Amino acid sequence: MMNGMQREMDLAPLRVRTSGGTRWWIVWTLFFSTVTNYISRQTFSVLAPMLSSQYHFSHSDLARILGAFQISYAITWLLGGIFLDAVGTRLGLALAVSFWSVVNIFSGFASSVSGFAAFRFLLGIGEGLNWPGATKTVAEWFPSQERSVAVAIFDSGSSVGGALAALVIPWIAIALGWRWSFVFSGALGFVWLAMWLHVYHPLDRHPRVSPEEVALIRAGHDVTLRFETRGVARWLALGKSSNVWAVVLGRGLTDPIWWFYIFWLPQYLSDARGFSLKRIALFAWIPFVAADLGNFTGGFISGYCIRRGIPVIRARMWVCAISCLPILAGIPAARVHSAYSALALICVAVWGYASWSTMGLTLPSDLFPQDVVATVTGFSGFAAGVVGAAFTYAVGFLVDRFSYAPAFLVAGLMPVVATGCLFLLISPPAATIPEE
Repeated sequence: MMNGMQREMDLAPLRVRTSGGTRWWIVWTLFFSTVTNYISRQTFSVLAPMLSSQYHFSHSDLARILGAFQISYAITWLLGGIFLDAVGTRLGLALAVSFWSVVNIFSGFASSVSGFAAFRFLLGIGEGLNWPGATKTVAEWFPSQERSVAVAIFDSGSSVGGALAALVIPWIAIALGWRWSFVFSGALGFVWLAMWLHVYHPLDRHPRVSPEEVALIRAGHDVTLRFETRGVARWLALGKSSNVWAVVLGRGLTDPIWWFYIFWLPQYLSDARGFSLKRIALFAWIPFVAADLGNFTGGFISGYCIRRGIPVIRARMWVCAISCLPILAGIPAARVHSAYSALALICVAVWGYASWSTMGLTLPSDLFPQDVVATVTGFSGFAAGVVGAAFTYAVGFLVDRFSYAPAFLVAGLMPVVATGCLFLLISPPAATIPEE
């Protein structure tokens, strides 16, 4: 008996290597959707110093524009998860990317606070579907031991997209004018759309997936975990689940940190450190590289722990706890004298955040059945968007009247509270979630 079990363990890595790679093509396509998503959303933030000077925007004006995106983004996370569970990821993500690409192109016609805010609001409607759709796809296409790495891959696209936006968008604006920057970032979505429609099909109908890969994927799914309720009763049952609230509070108290750094970093470097647009292009991409490393740090560490026999949920939670330590480095960033020391501390903070975020995005597929993963992810994204919008408005108020220091302090402490919520609320999922 033991010899048979040992033989199965010895053959498991071989099966993974020979089972086919369709799922990895899909997750790398999701990576590129996230890259495109972030280039589009960061176009305004990177150009904010130039636009603020040209149109005399205050920090409160910028907060209104950035906050408009976060409000619609939050609403779409909530309703978008339900939408994706209903229509499927292939059609849902195709429509989402087409919509946000068109909106981003037309953002180049704006010239006022209300105009930019309107287009940012519409942009958030489209972009809010990306993460629920990607998380749902990972739950469908990956066994549990590979999910954290798969999430790290697609989520790292945010760092790559942000870095590319910081590098490329200023030079397009300088060479051709800022309006062409929006045209460029919007057009990228249609390139991705052709790739997506070619690569992605549902698991049970994919023309290129091998039977061995299907067997591997299904063997890694917890088929006993399911919802017996339907309709309104299902959503009421979700609302009573402590695991749902753990995911919601965890994301709601950590995602605003990321938005603070990515939305406000170019303006902070201009205001507090005296960076020109060219200098921002030279340095503002570096924290995104640090975040990219953080995505894979969290994914690989949790995957390693699971392979060593640590229960899946426990591995995810302890990675979150450890990731809080580097996030605290952001607190002194606003007070150090050297701009480069501040940038280094910010890099450490976003590295820790990205490690935490990878776990937060993976937990819904670990805790819930596939048919509600996008919905639970949507709930958590709604919370993150609401808190993030409030934090963005608060940052605009604080900077206009005081400084950036209070915002850096709050951004450093919120993940500690978020991690406490995980440890207090998460419990191992039951095989069946019964009807309430």
